[in-house]
Amino acid sequence: MDVQLMTDSGADIPEKLSNDFDIKVVPLYLHFSDGQYKSGVDMDTPAFYQKVAELNELPRSAAPSPHDFYHAYKNVDPTVPILMLSLTKGLSSTFENAVTGKDMLLEEEPERKIEVINTKTASCGIALLLGEAHAKINENYSFEQLVEHMKIRSEQTTTLFVLKTLENLVMGGRLDKVKGTIAKTLNIKLLMKANEEVGDIEVTEKVRGDKKSIRRFIDQIGEYTKNVEDKIISMTHCNAEDRAKIVLEEIRKKYPFKDAYLTECGPLISTYGGEGALVISFFKD
Repeated sequence: MDVQLMTDSGADIPEKLSNDFDIKVVPLYLHFSDGQYKSGVDMDTPAFYQKVAELNELPRSAAPSPHDFYHAYKNVDPTVPILMLSLTKGLSSTFENAVTGKDMLLEEEPERKIEVINTKTASCGIALLLGEAHAKINENYSFEQLVEHMKIRSEQTTTLFVLKTLENLVMGGRLDKVKGTIAKTLNIKLLMKANEEVGDIEVTEKVRGDKKSIRRFIDQIGEYTKNVEDKIISMTHCNAEDRAKIVLEEIRKKYPFKDAYLTECGPLISTYGGEGALVISFFKD
């Protein structure tokens, strides 16, 4: 059965998925002092880093409007069901606007099938779910079976972060400048995760030193899953491909995942993560 997979620019999709799947992406907005840009459309990742350096500021992000979603849905063949995997509602109003856009179109065309799922994750977590959805479509799941399966998988997704620098948290006003300076002086690194209840991002540990933080980042995987041979791990990085490849190789030495996705964080996630940040997602046991 054909299903149109959709997401937003809170997702970071590796080439091995984007090349093989027809995934429609509804962009979020980035507001710099010199104007507004659509993430991934008007501004790719290299342009984002260039703009941050030029203006010495981080953008404010804004969700796509309900009308943005309405038009994205309307452009899909009415006979094709739509599954929209949304950025966690713990970080953005994107999910609510995606639902409102769906309701607007269903008032006009009630025969359509559109389902919006709050993934409770972001970045590589959504990529992991997109890959899972595509696999189940190929297994001839009905649309109803697919939706039910993806709701369960969203609850099983574990997303972990490690930050190399706290500069973006300070620049973005999410961390007090004094605390940020102290943390930098002490070489404190933050380990974070997507909260399983609401999907916002919480600090789980503070580790001193980059090597120790990476070691702990890797060790955490075993606290969520023991059986990885039939699972995929998804990783994204903020402008740190070499670092990411080394860490991913270490992960797969310790945990023999059957496959891995790797790609760069887009502008939206890079705003929060800062250079050198790594994100991983996998399904917990």
